[in-house]
Amino acid sequence: MTTFKRAAPPPPSTPAPGRAAPTFARAPAPTGTVRLNKRMADMGLCSRREADDWIGKGWVKVNGQVAEMGVQVTPSDRIEVDKKAQGQQATQVTILLHKPMGYVSGQAEDGHEPAVTLVQPQNRWRDDNARYFFNPSQLRGLAPAGRLDIDSTGLLVLTQDGRVARQLIGEDSVMEKEYLVRVSYFGTGEAAAFHSERPGALRSIHENDPVTSNVSAVFPPALLAKLRHGLSLDGQALRPARVDWQNPEQLRFVLTEGKKRQIRRMCELVGLKVVGLKRVRIGGIMLGNLPPGQWRYLAPHERF
Repeated sequence: MTTFKRAAPPPPSTPAPGRAAPTFARAPAPTGTVRLNKRMADMGLCSRREADDWIGKGWVKVNGQVAEMGVQVTPSDRIEVDKKAQGQQATQVTILLHKPMGYVSGQAEDGHEPAVTLVQPQNRWRDDNARYFFNPSQLRGLAPAGRLDIDSTGLLVLTQDGRVARQLIGEDSVMEKEYLVRVSYFGTGEAAAFHSERPGALRSIHENDPVTSNVSAVFPPALLAKLRHGLSLDGQALRPARVDWQNPEQLRFVLTEGKKRQIRRMCELVGLKVVGLKRVRIGGIMLGNLPPGQWRYLAPHERF
């Protein structure tokens, strides 16, 4: 068994003779109880679902007693995890897939196949140098850690490891995701309010075809600032984002959240239409040269 317990705080230092003892503001001790599976997830041991699996197998003890499902614990309780659980985690894989258009991230819907169906031996990138051999058991419980809609391409992470999933999509996750977004300009949505203060500007866009080339030259800097911070979706203010022109027709977005179709909806609010969206980075992992429709393993030395 591996034991996990919060370390005791160091004893206060003794002041030098003739000098007043310094005053330390101590944080109050944590109080209250939480379910064991949540406590284990908060400690970074596993996901809640994985914790429930371990508890069900009798691999978890609390204060020396085999834990029961749903038990409540306090921060001072001693949690022990059997080495069998660590062995199970060691066999779990994380897959990096270059999702093409036409595939959904999760469950099959409207006749479209889920991206996980591409994880087959024949689609493994030939330049993948991770020392893993493909086994059908690696598909068991393999789930997307985040969404990428059917019309978008790029890096999609699928994992068996609850720790990775929590890192990427946990409720407190602030993992960066980077996208390259090709746009055209219609001058609608919040753009209309901006242009209403500049007579004729919005009309000139509507009377002609949407701007599809050199979009950066006509898109107002004030609306670019709105994309960075100031928009709301579903009644909630969005977190600040990094948004810059990558080239005259393409924006680079870096987000730390992932609402459904977030970038497309943000762009609509400022009069832009997304005509191409590709995710190129999650945390410290780049899409790189991974070809569309192919996948590779996350190597043991790689970290998000």
